[in-house]
Amino acid sequence: MDTIAAISTAPGIGGIGIVRLSGDNCFDILKKIFKAKKEENIENIKGYTIKYGKIVNPKDNQIIDEVLVSYFKEPNSYTTENVCEINSHGGIIVVRKILELCLENGARLAEAGEFTKRAFINGRIDLSQVEAVIDIINAKTDKESKASVNMLEGNLSKEIKMIKENILNVLTDIEASIDYPEYDIEEVSNNKALEMLKKVQKQLKTLEDSFENGKILKEGIKVAIIGKPNSGKSSLLNAILREERAIVTDIEGTTRDTIEEYVSIEGIPFKFIDTAGIRKADNKVEEIGIEKSKKVAKESDLIIAMFDNSKELSKEDKEILKFIKDKKAIILLNKSDLEDKQLQNSKEVLDTGKKILKISLLSEPNLSDLYKELDIMFKLNQIAADNEVLITNVRHKNLIKNAIKHTEEAKKSLNSGMPIDIISINIKEILEDLSEITGENVSEDIIKEIFSKFCLGK
Repeated sequence: MDTIAAISTAPGIGGIGIVRLSGDNCFDILKKIFKAKKEENIENIKGYTIKYGKIVNPKDNQIIDEVLVSYFKEPNSYTTENVCEINSHGGIIVVRKILELCLENGARLAEAGEFTKRAFINGRIDLSQVEAVIDIINAKTDKESKASVNMLEGNLSKEIKMIKENILNVLTDIEASIDYPEYDIEEVSNNKALEMLKKVQKQLKTLEDSFENGKILKEGIKVAIIGKPNSGKSSLLNAILREERAIVTDIEGTTRDTIEEYVSIEGIPFKFIDTAGIRKADNKVEEIGIEKSKKVAKESDLIIAMFDNSKELSKEDKEILKFIKDKKAIILLNKSDLEDKQLQNSKEVLDTGKKILKISLLSEPNLSDLYKELDIMFKLNQIAADNEVLITNVRHKNLIKNAIKHTEEAKKSLNSGMPIDIISINIKEILEDLSEITGENVSEDIIKEIFSKFCLGK
C-alpha cells in the first residue's frame, strides 16, 4: 500500500510532537530526511527500537530539529505495515515542517482514522475494536476508559465469536439434513437447534441488558438543575465543580442560557446543566432561555429542582413541582441557614413523592447527601467495567436487538413445524447481525461513518 503520513499529536505547543508514517515506502522516505547519529541499514535495525538523530531538508541540508525515531517493522505494528514515528520537539512550525518533508519525499497525507482503518483492513483488529479506539480517545472517566480498553482487548469480539460458534455447529447439521435428506437427521437437528437458540437468546439478552450500564458509562447521566431565579442553581453548579463557573449575583435572571459541565462521581460521568430561572420573562432573550430550560429538563435523566427554603412557595414554585411529579427528580431546599419555612412539610412538596434534601450553598456546602442519593438512584456502585463485557455502542445494541428478534423468529419457525430450509434462513440472519458488529459483514457506508469520527493521525 502507498505510504501515508500525518501529525498524531494535538495541535499547539507541547513537550513533543509526533509525525507518523505507515506503508511500503515508510523507511525509504525516512532515510531521505533523517540523519541518525549512528547510521545503520534498515535490515539491521530491529523493530520496537528508537534511534536518535536529526531531521534534515534534503534540498539544502538545513537541520529542522533533533528527533527520536521509533521503528515498527511489519507485521508487528499498529497497522501491520512498516511504521515509523518521528518524535520532535512540540511546536506548530516544527511538526508541520517535518510533515511537509514527508509529503515532499513520497508520502501522502493520511485521511482521518486511516492508520486505524489499515489495522482493520489488514485484520489486526475488528470493527468493534476500531470503535473502542474512538471511545478510549473520548473517555471522560476511568470507568469509561476501562470499558473501552476491555472492548479494544477483544472481549466483546470473543463473546460474539463463541455465540457464532454455537450457531454454526447446529447450522452445519441443518445444512447436512438439507443436502442429504436420505439420512434421518432432521429431528435431531430440530432438537439441537431449539436448545441452541434458547442458549444464544439468553447470551444475547445478557449483552443487550448490559447496554443500560454501558450507556451510562459512555454518555453519562444528564442532570438538569431547575428552579426560580435566585434559588441557588448556579451556586449548586459552582459547588459541584468547585470553581466559579457560573455567575452568581442577587440580580434575578443572571443565567440566560444553559451552562453544561461534566463531573465524575464514583467513576460515572454526570453532565450537570445549569438552566435559566423559570418565571414570567421580562424580555424575549430571557423567554428563549426559559423555554430552553424546560426542554433540557424534559430530555434529562434526572432533574434537581431547587427552591428557596427561606420563602413561601410561589406560583412558579408550584408549577415546577407539578412539572417534576412524573419525572425522576430530587427536591433541593436551599438557604437552610436562613429563616426555615419548612417547605418539606408543605402539601405541594410532599405530593410529588420525591426525595427531599436540605442544603445551604452560602459557604462550604456539604454535597455528600446529594451524592449519596445519586449513588442510590442510579446504582453507581454496581456499574463495573473491569472484567464485565458492557455494550456501550448504540450500533452494537441495535444489532444485538435484531439478532434476538431473528432468534425468536427461528424458534417460532421450529415450533410451528416450518421446513428446515426456512429455519436455516432465520438462523443465518442471526449470524449476519453478529457479523456486522465485528465488521465481517458490513456495508462500506457504515465503515465510512465510523472512521469519519476519527481525528487525523490515528
